[in-house]
Amino acid sequence: MDRASDYESAGRGFKSSWAHLKTFQKCADVKTGIIGGSGLSESEIKRESISVKTPYGEPSSAYEIENLGFTKVLFLRRHGETHSIPPHRVNYRANIYGFKNLGIERIFGVFATGSLREEIPPGSIVIPDQIIDFTHGSRKSTFYEGPDVVHIDFTEPFCREMRLCLIETARNLGINLIPHGTYVCVNGPRLETAAEIKFYKSMGADIIGMTIMPEASLAREAEICYAAVAVTVNYAAGISKKPLTVKEVVETMNESLDRVGMLIKETLKILPEQRRCICKNALKDASF
Repeated sequence: MDRASDYESAGRGFKSSWAHLKTFQKCADVKTGIIGGSGLSESEIKRESISVKTPYGEPSSAYEIENLGFTKVLFLRRHGETHSIPPHRVNYRANIYGFKNLGIERIFGVFATGSLREEIPPGSIVIPDQIIDFTHGSRKSTFYEGPDVVHIDFTEPFCREMRLCLIETARNLGINLIPHGTYVCVNGPRLETAAEIKFYKSMGADIIGMTIMPEASLAREAEICYAAVAVTVNYAAGISKKPLTVKEVVETMNESLDRVGMLIKETLKILPEQRRCICKNALKDASF
């Protein structure tokens, strides 16, 4: 399929067009992507990068080919090269479309989050298994806006196979993590009030952030496996006894990046080459 017809198909469903998208030659052997900040790179040396145009505009940044151990991954900076894109302005559709275009089958999303639970202190690593979405309606959240109508199953919003591999790897490495939790996603960019946090906590939320949705659901629509590695960088409003600051977020995240990088690098070694999860067939029986 040429680029023009690719663009014409946007918004009319991707079950046929994605199947024929050309994978770029230089990343043909790369099947895993990471979305996060720059700290997971093993080197400060600028890696080879790939710029992608999509029917939804420009992705947040170029896709960088990075080496994690002996495995190559495609790395995308969610907030742009200089962290200039706020959470509600991230082009989530372009980001996921670009990964799909480049042949990516699995994505690890890395997040800085606030803790709603005193038993989840700052610096904890959480592998969430559920999502509560409070951004719905304010962000472009689907590739299927008509005439094709698609209803993906999102009972389990994360790839079970990837989650289990992350948890097993952490156990083998002796990395303490919390193997489950509910991530409540809010629109931002402001931080929350104490009353809002109390409300989210009463709903069963454990951690809070601004960027997991619609990233996770778009990955499911694209039939890409998706798992989250969330670092709690502070206690949320009303739980913390001091004002929340961006400096605190950056410092705590930087202190955790070595553990996060090691966790993902070693997880890549035990992920099965062939996917055995439901994610790869998410569009089957999802439309009328």
